[in-house]
Amino acid sequence: MSTSAELPFGRFDEAWTAVERPELLAPPVAAALQEWADAEPGVPVRSVRLVDTDPERADTAAFCAAYDVPAEVSANCVVVAAKRGGRTALAAGVVLATTRLDVNRAVRRHLDARKASFAPVELTVAETGMEYGGITPIGLPDGWPLLIDAAVADTPYVLIGSGRRRAKLILPGAVLAQLPGAQVLSDLAVPAPPAED
Repeated sequence: MSTSAELPFGRFDEAWTAVERPELLAPPVAAALQEWADAEPGVPVRSVRLVDTDPERADTAAFCAAYDVPAEVSANCVVVAAKRGGRTALAAGVVLATTRLDVNRAVRRHLDARKASFAPVELTVAETGMEYGGITPIGLPDGWPLLIDAAVADTPYVLIGSGRRRAKLILPGAVLAQLPGAQVLSDLAVPAPPAED
């Protein structure tokens, strides 16, 4: 166990190396981290930290306010359904919380899809084995394209989901680029619309 003083940002009561607390992770996430640890003991899996949080504050804006996390280091993982020729393929995109995933242009073009849209919640949960509001790029199904905005990969440390609403992961952005199926793109995100009053 460690204290939040060892984390690069945020105000949390406790933090751990994620692979040591599989019970706080969605099963596919815990399995992916353990597989990673078995294949490459030490780095980079040891750099993935876990913070246990209030699931009622899992949404980005509420979370950032409650735990003193800048939106610029918080990343969202979005599941996309890409359609072409009567077939639908699922993929994931990761962008900073200060932006939004450019589904209609960048994602559609990169996946060579006729149409791309956010995947329905029920499908996302069923296919990932994760809770909505906690979707993470770690532990996604084999074969899924994982599109990562370059700004995420360039961020020294980012906060992402853990597969569950109650916990979050903190890790170097560059580590996400090493995940299976990951492709770093410079045009994946567009500015988020201004918040409504």
